[in-house]
Amino acid sequence: MFESVQTLIDEHRRVQEELSDPAVHADAARAKRVNRRYAELSRIVAAYEAWVAATDDLETAREFAREDESIAAEIPAMEEELQGAQERLRRLLIPRDPDDARDVIMEIKAGEGGAESALFAADLLRMYIQYAASKGWKTELLERNESDLGGYKDVQVAIKGSSSDPAQGVWAHLKYEGGVHRVQRVPATESQGRIHTSTTGVLVFPEVDEPEEIQIDQNDLKIDVFRSSGPGGQSVNTTDSAVRITHVPTGIVVSMQNEKSQLQNREAGMRVLRARLLARQQEELDAAASDARRSQIRGMDRSERIRTYNFPENRIADHRTGFKAYNLDQVMDGALDPLIESAITADEEARLAAVGSDS
Repeated sequence: MFESVQTLIDEHRRVQEELSDPAVHADAARAKRVNRRYAELSRIVAAYEAWVAATDDLETAREFAREDESIAAEIPAMEEELQGAQERLRRLLIPRDPDDARDVIMEIKAGEGGAESALFAADLLRMYIQYAASKGWKTELLERNESDLGGYKDVQVAIKGSSSDPAQGVWAHLKYEGGVHRVQRVPATESQGRIHTSTTGVLVFPEVDEPEEIQIDQNDLKIDVFRSSGPGGQSVNTTDSAVRITHVPTGIVVSMQNEKSQLQNREAGMRVLRARLLARQQEELDAAASDARRSQIRGMDRSERIRTYNFPENRIADHRTGFKAYNLDQVMDGALDPLIESAITADEEARLAAVGSDS
């Protein structure tokens, strides 16, 4: 049933040999790609070896069970272990998103609800930073546009992982977070104690590893500079350090004013622009791909309401996977693993079903 595994085992051996070549490590981008592929193939090889071992153990036990009843009693547990090993291998053989090992740039934008939405944007930023810390990831605030009450009208953060294993990648976990997040609670600005419903949008982009990955013609860029501004629009800088970059062919606009120098803001803006162009490129490829290659729960409709945060009931609910729990306080402190695992599992099951229907 696993006819393709031998091809992957052979590739694993070739990649392992490639990693022993000093020339590979002299090229940082190539070394990163090779290490990622090696980590991905290593998981498959280990799962295959576990499946083979469980198969051999069960066959041996069945032979000896004819003469030894104590061994016969162990067979049901061994059959269950084999079934689990088989399922783990099947899931690893699902074609993986090629961006899974990438770092991400996340943008959180206030939506419906005015000041309350901006305050919730700040809460979501804190939630993701806490989650990243629990994974050992690093975060870097790229840009922020603060609201009058201390929230964010718009905030962008880069999240960087430390593992070369795609299954442990930042994008592999956070790509499901894009969409509309709905919050139900009594706002700090509400004097009557009434529950309000607000929304905040989250965009997640895989970050480009090397600038050369995305070719940008400088003639396609329109770059404007202006003075940084803070809450309420007041000027917070006396020099034109803020930068607005417009990619004319696509109409993508990126503004940066977080750093004090124009050069730093321009570099940060180009990072975001490259990430958005990569995401656009991948969306075009996904649109042309078969259903089996598309994520079943990470749609391209960024207006989709994906989750509700109900503070009075301490309830968190994901509308795509059906996940529901009453530990919202813990989730807001970064305990996102169960939510994200439900998204990963739902996506894997949908992909398995799609692959099965094609075979």
